[in-house]
Formats: sequence, C-alpha cells, structure tokens
Amino acid sequence: MRFGVVVFPGSNCDTDAYHAIKDVAGVQCEHVWHTTTDLSGFDAIVLPGGFSYGDYLRCGALARFSPVMESLYGFVEKGRLVIGICNGFQVLLEAGLLPGAMLANDVLEFRCQWVNLKVENNKTPFTLLYDPGEVIRFPIAHGEGNYYAEPDVLDELERTGRVVLRYVDGSGRPTREANPNGAARNIAGIINEKGNVLGLMPHPERCAESILGGEDGRRVFLSMIKSLESGALASR
Repeated sequence: MRFGVVVFPGSNCDTDAYHAIKDVAGVQCEHVWHTTTDLSGFDAIVLPGGFSYGDYLRCGALARFSPVMESLYGFVEKGRLVIGICNGFQVLLEAGLLPGAMLANDVLEFRCQWVNLKVENNKTPFTLLYDPGEVIRFPIAHGEGNYYAEPDVLDELERTGRVVLRYVDGSGRPTREANPNGAARNIAGIINEKGNVLGLMPHPERCAESILGGEDGRRVFLSMIKSLESGALASR
C-alpha cells in the first residue's frame, strides 16, 4: 500500500501529513512533486494544507493547473482515494472534483483554533472507524474556509449523504456559534458522488497523536487504510 502527499510550491502541511501516514499510521508514504504526471504506483493521494502558489488569484486556483492534477482526474476515475485538507480542499473545488466554492471567512479573520465536528456519514472510506453522529475535535487554520454552494447543490449533498463532517457545539448541535467561518449549513467536509474524494477544512494530520492535543484525526488515515485493504473501491 502506497500513499502520496502532493507538494505544491507554497504547501506547508505536507510534512505533517507524511508523518501522520508513515510514522503514525504505519504505511508507505512518499512526497509527490507537483510536476509529477504518473500516479499509477499510488493507492491514495493527499492534497495537503498550505498556500499553494501563494494563494494568488484565489486559493487553489493556480494549483488546479499543476501537471499532477491532470493525472489526478484519471486516478479518481479508477476509484482510488483522494483527500484534500484545507488548501487541498480548495484545490479540489477549483478542479471541479468537488462541487461548490470557498469564500473568505465571514468574520474576515484567519481562524486558528480547535473545533467540534459531527460525523454525519461514517460509511465513507475516510470515516469507517468513527461512530455515526460521533462528535470529534480537529484543529483548523484558514482564512478562506467559508464553504458555499447553491441551495439545490446543498440539498443534493444532504440528501445523498455527501456531507461528511459538520461544525457543531459540544453537544453535537450545528449552531451559528460553533461555525468558525460562516460555511453554508455548517459544512466542514464533503465527498464526491463516487465516494472516493473527500475535501475537508479541518486538519486530521494535526491531531493524529496525543502529544498534539488529540488523536481524533488518526482514524481518518486508518479508515483509508482499512478501506484499501478491503478493496472496497479501488479497481486495480
């Protein structure tokens, strides 16, 4: 099993993701430079957080045209796993691999804090090891995490179970106070229709070990490993 963590110019969470996968989850992992055009040797790809290409134009807009992204479309079509974290989520939106767009936080502030998340769908390859409705804690660090989509798109995401994570209070309620950026319907993470591409703003790699203040994020990567081991999605 082989994971790849893409490194764009301006990525700054690639080492964190690499460590969480290789040293914590215990599977083979490699950095993948953004000019790479062959992803055939990988089972899962991570688009990490950071400021790809300095966030010029808008977050993820330039990274979407990197050579590696052309290969990623075919990778997704083959059913292999892709997770975009923070800036990686923004890149997935710009690339059209997930619906919607990311706006500036409604408070017009960069938010760096812990948030509560409700696991709305635990039947995805990324959430298999969570309980349905479980409230977990991840950190966030972003200035543009305000997820937006047209009402009909939001309705479809809700109806089909593609809202995977939602900002909530400690009791699991999606209140306005629990929403750190103004995201529509408190959405923190969504999945594609095929079920093999996840985008989320919170950082699971930053809470994969107790020394970091929490371990809830580790199960994202362990879920991916379990899914790949079962061969539930990948058609090799």
